[in-house]
Amino acid sequence: MGSHGCDQNGVLRSYSGSSPSHYSLKVDSFSFMTENSVEGYEAEEFAAGGHKWKLVIYPNGNKKRNVEGHVSLYLEMAGEYSLQGDWEIYVDFRLFLLDQKRGKYLVLEDAFAKENCFHREMLRLPGFDRLMPLEEFTNASNGYVVDDTCVFGAEVFVCKERTKGKRERLLTTNNAVMYKQVWKVENFSKLDDPFYKSEPFVAGNQKWYLCLAFLSMSFFSAITK
Repeated sequence: MGSHGCDQNGVLRSYSGSSPSHYSLKVDSFSFMTENSVEGYEAEEFAAGGHKWKLVIYPNGNKKRNVEGHVSLYLEMAGEYSLQGDWEIYVDFRLFLLDQKRGKYLVLEDAFAKENCFHREMLRLPGFDRLMPLEEFTNASNGYVVDDTCVFGAEVFVCKERTKGKRERLLTTNNAVMYKQVWKVENFSKLDDPFYKSEPFVAGNQKWYLCLAFLSMSFFSAITK
């Protein structure tokens, strides 16, 4: 992924040759949205990180936030049912815009927030009020709108979920660290007990041990409390 820098609106930009891993939206007639004063368009839902999301596009700018002459783009959670009680979700997301001239995606991230906290009282994540000036976006020489067609995309990574003052759930699937443990069993053919347990070892801030059971011919790992 190539670096492209941060603009004055806090949008961190870079280029990638890979397509968005979670969602893509192709708009076949962008001029219809701008010329008919479409205030905001909500795309269909997509799933990522165990929750449902959708892109929201304001082709003429989000007037609710006093934005004009720019394209506004946001990521929104699809419905209150996705959150229960006092749950908070910390999300790292990036939005995409296909540069059809280069054949690469312009990747857009929030320069001021690595993780965005999402809770029941705030159903919209802080997206990009001023993604790009509308004139720059629609200029065919820039490659974002070609033959009145443009492509948006999104990737959403849930980093952590927790309830206020109660419990916390840490998700590590995005940047998981693999741990390898080797248990050398001596004189295997002479073992006569039905169950053996290795010395404990630590992985992921938890203490584990390996177990060998002969009655069921099984081999498994267990966590100690």
